[in-house]
Amino acid sequence: MASIHEVAKYLIENGEAITPKKLQKLSYYAEAWSNALLGESMVDDTRFEAWVHGPVSPELYRAYRQYGWTKIDKPAREVEMNLDKKQIEIINSVLETYGHLSGNELEAITHQEDPWLKKREGYGEMESCNEIIETEDMKVYYNSIYAGD
Repeated sequence: MASIHEVAKYLIENGEAITPKKLQKLSYYAEAWSNALLGESMVDDTRFEAWVHGPVSPELYRAYRQYGWTKIDKPAREVEMNLDKKQIEIINSVLETYGHLSGNELEAITHQEDPWLKKREGYGEMESCNEIIETEDMKVYYNSIYAGD
């Protein structure tokens, strides 16, 4: 498995106008689609939580919060890239599918999807929540909307 910081570095170096919010959502989609298409998590050092603004990795939040709403200019950590071919294919597909969208647009999409909605049940719209979005929920939901190649 990869580190969330490897995924973040790849996204920052290969994506367009990556803000912290956009990085969170793209990283979440990399993890979600890995669970759906490969049947396994991509990362082993974080879990995504159902925060007010969508799925969030607390580790990424801590690493990139100083950027606020601005574009990230470089990875927070210099990590050796050990992503395998399948992981890179998933991340590239995520960039192709979602990379043109803003962080706010990605937030709006995640707010309509079952994995985040399920963990937000019983919470107010602006109420803090740290419920972990389960990998099995990602797998089931994203498999259900997968349209194939």
